[in-house]
Amino acid sequence: MKVIGLMSGTSADAIDAALCEIDGAPPQLTARTLHAITYPYPDGFQARILEGCLPEHSRVDTLCQLNFDMGELFAKAALAVIEAAGVTPADVDLIGSHGQTVWHMVQPGGAVSATLQITEGAVIAERTGITTINNFRTRDVAAGGQGAPLTGYADWLLLRHPTAWRAIQNIGGIGNVTFLPPLRDSHSVPVAFDTGPGNALIDGAVAFITDGRESYDRDGQRAQRGHLDEDWLHDLSAHPYYAQKPPKTTGRELFGATMAADLVRTGRANGITDDDIIATITGLTAASIADAYARFGPARPEEVILGGGGARNPALVSLLQTLLPGSRVLTHEDVGLDSDNKEAVVFALLAHETWHNRPGNLPSLTGADHPAVLGQIIPGANYAALIRKTWC
Repeated sequence: MKVIGLMSGTSADAIDAALCEIDGAPPQLTARTLHAITYPYPDGFQARILEGCLPEHSRVDTLCQLNFDMGELFAKAALAVIEAAGVTPADVDLIGSHGQTVWHMVQPGGAVSATLQITEGAVIAERTGITTINNFRTRDVAAGGQGAPLTGYADWLLLRHPTAWRAIQNIGGIGNVTFLPPLRDSHSVPVAFDTGPGNALIDGAVAFITDGRESYDRDGQRAQRGHLDEDWLHDLSAHPYYAQKPPKTTGRELFGATMAADLVRTGRANGITDDDIIATITGLTAASIADAYARFGPARPEEVILGGGGARNPALVSLLQTLLPGSRVLTHEDVGLDSDNKEAVVFALLAHETWHNRPGNLPSLTGADHPAVLGQIIPGANYAALIRKTWC
């Protein structure tokens, strides 16, 4: 099947769109990227999304309109990747849309009671004519899970090593890891959870320091100019989230713009320079990842495979290489995947599994009570033909 995956991550910086060819069934399922693009948001739209994620700035009417406006943009991204791939909408069977997380309700004890991803799937199906599956995370939460990380299921299917433990570490706005046992190990199960902040605090601090002129630390330049404040880092590492046992998830509700601004103000009040603040916050992301491996990893990973925007931050990667001795720190490209589009591929894969009535979660990863078929199916113009093609 040809399936498009659409994703807008915690940073809300663009839409990732990947057209994939997916065949087979677990454990012999294969996914090949035919073409992928990054579809930019219009000027000012990222700020609009991020404001919608903040209770103090958001309103029900603005979220209502944002949900439909994002549906229009996701539809345009889908049509753009179709055109760039040299195919037509009639050639595409399904669209899997993650949408945009605006709130992930984590209770004090760590349980997730609700999650909200917007981006109206009906708009995507209407504009493209392609059957669309969205709202994947809610079913896992309804089944008692964290609703994340859903990328772990795709990692389990596609990235296990024949003989070595691997840690698949995504560093988007939030960091999340999947520990994968080797293929020869038939007894161990994968373990996945959010390690803590990825780029969210770094990006938020840079935006605060520059009054919004910059949205991230390009190539880790600020962190490389600065010096890490070890005493402050020690204090920051005492946050209770890091000691909380998996399964666990987090988001911008905790590690977001509000915390980033507070960190900048605290650092400045203590005489720490702006570049040293960024260096220390970058160190916090690296230290929280290494600490999570030491506390909760089922085995020391021989390979750590990095993805997400953080994999392109040399300062952060260098710190991880130092803090994870004995592990080879690689990128997704080193194992044949495009890290820029991996999450879009994941939601194409999950849509494929949902259409075939197969679970898209692993309870050992999300904490759900049972495996569940994820998402909601919105018929497109191709719906009846797709049923005949795949089910009759």
